[in-house]
Amino acid sequence: MSKMQSISLQAAGFLPRSMVVLAVAAVMAGCTVAPKALTQDEVRERVKHDTAKMYSGQAPITAAITMEEAVARALKYNLDYRLKKMESALAQGLANHTSYDMLPQMVASAGYRERNNFSGGTSIGILDGEVSTRPTSSDERARTLRGIEFSWNALDFGVSYYRARQQGDQFLISEERRRKVVQNMLQDVRAAYWRALGAQRLNAQADEVLQKASLALTRSREAEAQKIIPPGVALAYQRALLDATVLLNQRRQDLEFAKRELAALMNVPPGVDFQVAEASEMTLPAAPKEITKLEDMALLQRPELREEDFRKRITADEARKQLLGMLPGITFNLSRQHDSNNLLYNNSWSEGGVNLAWNLMRLVALPSLKNAQQYQEQTDETRRMALSMAILTQTRVSAERYRMALEDFRLADQAAQVDVRLAAYTKASVSARLESELEAIRTQARAVLGAYQRANAYANAHIAFGRLYNTLGFDPIADDFEGNDLNTLTQRVRAHLKATESDAFVMSSNLFGRPAVVNVQLEGIQDPVQKVRMKALVTELLARHQIGTDAKQGAPLHLAFESAGRNGVEKATWTLNLTDEAGQSQRARFATTIPVNARASVYESSLMAAMNAHLGELKTWLNVD
Repeated sequence: MSKMQSISLQAAGFLPRSMVVLAVAAVMAGCTVAPKALTQDEVRERVKHDTAKMYSGQAPITAAITMEEAVARALKYNLDYRLKKMESALAQGLANHTSYDMLPQMVASAGYRERNNFSGGTSIGILDGEVSTRPTSSDERARTLRGIEFSWNALDFGVSYYRARQQGDQFLISEERRRKVVQNMLQDVRAAYWRALGAQRLNAQADEVLQKASLALTRSREAEAQKIIPPGVALAYQRALLDATVLLNQRRQDLEFAKRELAALMNVPPGVDFQVAEASEMTLPAAPKEITKLEDMALLQRPELREEDFRKRITADEARKQLLGMLPGITFNLSRQHDSNNLLYNNSWSEGGVNLAWNLMRLVALPSLKNAQQYQEQTDETRRMALSMAILTQTRVSAERYRMALEDFRLADQAAQVDVRLAAYTKASVSARLESELEAIRTQARAVLGAYQRANAYANAHIAFGRLYNTLGFDPIADDFEGNDLNTLTQRVRAHLKATESDAFVMSSNLFGRPAVVNVQLEGIQDPVQKVRMKALVTELLARHQIGTDAKQGAPLHLAFESAGRNGVEKATWTLNLTDEAGQSQRARFATTIPVNARASVYESSLMAAMNAHLGELKTWLNVD
């Protein structure tokens, strides 16, 4: 071997080793990363960005805030609700993404390979043992590869199917949590609004009375020092006045804090002042008496129990998924490959196969898996029953608190009226004596304190009503409000609050849709007895299909009868008219033939035939499933 060849071989051997050393050094250098603290500028930039995003896209406050607008602003701008909405959207996105795991795998590949020498070697005969001394190779030093492979595993498909179902239930759980946030938000806004309004109404009177009380205390101390009035009388008066002042300040502070709470619920930027709109005191519904029905409603509608229902399904799917994982896995694959190696006889080829794999050792864990699944089901059931018992207790306690809050407001209202009359009487009977004037100031302070206590009692009644309303799992508004602007959402909230004023505890949750109610009106039937019978038959038919009837609250359903007789046969026509929720007038006609002067039962049968023929359309108009 020549010297040049030796140097060439040494260099060829040295170059790969050098590259390996350099690669290892680069990897080691990349692994040594020192922690880097945030700079002050980075923190300030984050604060600036977050502050700008917190209040972006909000409609400015241009007038006094009504109760309905406060609820609408909380629904649109509250950050806690935004977070739950984003969590729900994330869960839905994960559910959609997980469903793609059930698809077969299709992998496209391409690559380039190069080596510094040829591969290959000698061979030995199997039968004669002769060695071929001539090295050969069937691979080029440089070549390109490309291919596409389709594979599908039946076991992976089954596991992915149950995983996708579980992720879908996780999305439904996040929706129930979002419902809970909305329910709590309405309760908090209701409480903060009425307390803030009470403080706003009485602030001016409180300032005036506190100034007079401070002046009266000073004059009382001077009169005591000058012995104008007896010390015992002066001290008793001062003590009474100080007690009234302290209580007045406490009540005033409690109610004024509510305005800050309301601002936080509406996500009002700091420094933005607003006024609470004046509103007449709504008549709160009477305390419910049929507590058992309320308990049934709470167990049906509470988001926490609905969440447990979905957890039960997740547990069942997890059991199926674990059992499925113990079965043998069957994999089908089909591919098309190409190799640019010119030394190959066939550069392109197709491959296909079936593979069966079964981990038999996993069968040993089957008894423990069944026990774990049984314990999990028992745990879920026990947790659900404990939660149900807590909800039943909450319902009864909330109903009792609401009843007591109404009684407290009634007493506070009477006490406030007495305080006002007493203050007016004392003011009218003020004499030239100093103690008489001081007593007038004290009674006036007491009257303002009574007004604060009445406002606080009224707010507490609203809080108790909202707590009971929330305990039953009612939705404050349908879930389709995301696209509404602030004014539209305010109008929808106003309609909902007006409905709760009239009859709060017979409403059903938006979770299962509001019950359809119609007012059946028969036209064209002259016999009053027959008219009553027909109306009863229609009412019974509608009730079987979850459609109620109410002469006051129901949508008018007109059933008009027309007939024309010829040749002993009467052509009868029933026309159904209804205005749907969208305000569109809907109509359907049913025609039949009956004998002239037929019995009353024949006419009733024709009406039932008309109702059954168009029952599907009627459900569509009323949005009934």
